[in-house]
Amino acid sequence: MRRWAEFVLRHRRAVVGFWGLVLVAGVLLAGRTADRLTIDFSLPGQPGTVTAHKIEHAFGSGGDTSPYLVAVTLPAGQTITGHEADVGRVFAAVGDAVPSVRVIDEANTGDKAFRTKDDRTAYALVFYPFNPSPSHKLLTDPIQSAADKAKPSGARVGVTGEDTLASGGDNGGGPGVLGETLLGAVGALAVLAFVFASFLALLPLVVAAVSILATFVMLLPLTYATDVSFIVQFLVALIGLGVAIDYSLLFVTRWREERDHGRDNHEAVVIAMERAGHAVVFSGVTVAIGLLALVVLPVPFMRSMGYGGALIPLASVLTTLTLTPAILGSIGPRVDWPKIRHENRASRAWGKWTSAVVRHRRLAAGTALAALAALVGVFLGIKIGLASSESLAKSGPAYETLTTLERGGVPTGALTPMEVLVRTDRAKPVAAELVKIDGVNRAFVPSGPAGNRDGQSIVVVIPDDETVNSKSVGVVKRVKSAGEALPGVIGVAGVGAAQIDFLHAVYGNFPLMLAIIALLTYVLLVRAFRSLLLPLKAVLLNLVSLAATLGLMVIFWQDGHGSEAIFDIAATGAVTFWIPLMVFAFLFGLSMDYEVFILSRMREEYDAARSTDAAVIEGVARTGRLVTSAALILFLAFAALASGPGTDLKTLATGLGIGILLDATIVRMLLVPSLVSLFGSWNWYLPGWVARPLRVQPSHPHPERPEPESKASVG
Repeated sequence: MRRWAEFVLRHRRAVVGFWGLVLVAGVLLAGRTADRLTIDFSLPGQPGTVTAHKIEHAFGSGGDTSPYLVAVTLPAGQTITGHEADVGRVFAAVGDAVPSVRVIDEANTGDKAFRTKDDRTAYALVFYPFNPSPSHKLLTDPIQSAADKAKPSGARVGVTGEDTLASGGDNGGGPGVLGETLLGAVGALAVLAFVFASFLALLPLVVAAVSILATFVMLLPLTYATDVSFIVQFLVALIGLGVAIDYSLLFVTRWREERDHGRDNHEAVVIAMERAGHAVVFSGVTVAIGLLALVVLPVPFMRSMGYGGALIPLASVLTTLTLTPAILGSIGPRVDWPKIRHENRASRAWGKWTSAVVRHRRLAAGTALAALAALVGVFLGIKIGLASSESLAKSGPAYETLTTLERGGVPTGALTPMEVLVRTDRAKPVAAELVKIDGVNRAFVPSGPAGNRDGQSIVVVIPDDETVNSKSVGVVKRVKSAGEALPGVIGVAGVGAAQIDFLHAVYGNFPLMLAIIALLTYVLLVRAFRSLLLPLKAVLLNLVSLAATLGLMVIFWQDGHGSEAIFDIAATGAVTFWIPLMVFAFLFGLSMDYEVFILSRMREEYDAARSTDAAVIEGVARTGRLVTSAALILFLAFAALASGPGTDLKTLATGLGIGILLDATIVRMLLVPSLVSLFGSWNWYLPGWVARPLRVQPSHPHPERPEPESKASVG
């Protein structure tokens, strides 16, 4: 690392010039990169996806989309009976005006289930083709417009459905990626101003801006090689902001410390590279490992988030270890003004805190473990799926339309119907059998092209309740099981079938993903800490911390204890199927950053002949403010992400945010120091037979001498 620092300092103008060009390229290409991102949650090779593609190919729509529900409510005193033709013309107009949709209603099924029990409202299911473009607008407005033009005099038309409810009937909303990034940057600047108390606070933001735009530049070629999920742009902007600032914050803080110890600027940059740069490299690799592990999952959109997300720590490490030292080596001392805060002493407050933790280490460890165990217990009750319709909207036309239908006796299962693809000659017998299944409300075969084409037909199955989570898809499993025994059944598609496939394909492979992450991280940290025990503790604590975070998500979102008060969103009833994996992949690496920051400093202090307890106290005293400030910056970035539209993004953002705070407080500032103190000299043992293949020096505990607490806490 010393040679690298010397190289950067010798060529600092060229380094700054290079990143200046990258900055310009990023500004020019970021928009193009965002335009090439896609929305695609399909699961190639899984039964539900295969059937959905067959339905879309044969019928032009449906299969893997939840339908719109179009409702026509007649004026008071009028009933659907006697006005069937008028109502039928409304639904026919939607089919004629909106391209490629497939309309299922009473007219082509003969089933009066498409009426409410008061006979004043009729509805139709409108299946549509999936469009993977993030810029694609919902069909709510075109459907509403077509229905309004054909509605009977005095009638009221409404459009609802899973997508419309989730958007609140709005195609946009929220500040957008740029606005969210700026919100996060403002919060980060406030924290950095407190940490540095000088104009140096702007440096990490400059590095983060370059890092984010560099990531978008690197992401562009990837979009030509494979489909990349639209979610990646939010992760690049906001997680990239937090990670790049964290790494730059670590580097700059160590540079200031060396300057305050009397070193000249050149040597201060070099030592910061040797010490902080080493931790940044290992932290970045750890984050990348957590994300690249998503590649083992047989799900394209998850893999794309793994590829794209891994570019975030790569860009952050590159900019931190090149641009940061280049700027510090040239104008660093001049921008560190007015220098109110100094780094020549460890934090007295954190030193006192850690001294108390070390003195009462058993109580501290027991308290932290009890709190985490309680949250892990809550996590065991997690439901994986989609947000319930009750949490998607509480007002607006879509909500009012759904309320009208529910009051009229229409089951919420109409929001998530199953589509059973069968041979045409077996369609009616299959429908007759499926309607007998527990949890099925209706099963019908539309006549004409809406349900019969090229010798194939679709049996539309309406469950009693919407199938939106791992606990409510039982009826879908029963339909799939019955279909396998019925002749002529080709497959079952729909939201519920897709969830079953996802649970099987993704969570069935989760143990493999977990094993890969844990093993690679353990080996990496054994080399970083020159210890067998510290990395094992780090990996196990990370897993416990992540399970506790998911427990908090169950409390906040699934059970609604917080979501309604803060976001005015009712209990979702489930955590969206892909979010726990994303929270795991990102938090595993991000929270390990703090472990690396803290333990690296503890290791440094122990190698300087301090006792274990003194190394713990000094290590936390030197890194406590850094870790809590870094966590706060990331939390503010995630809070900015939570300001965006859509329950799913809010769920992901709050999961990451509360996970970071939980990890940086209970785990890193209470549990880690207490456990390291408890394990004593065992923390520092690495035998030669392990050290040799890792190309590091063996480590053996040295004799420990008690040190005055004041010396350990002040440094």
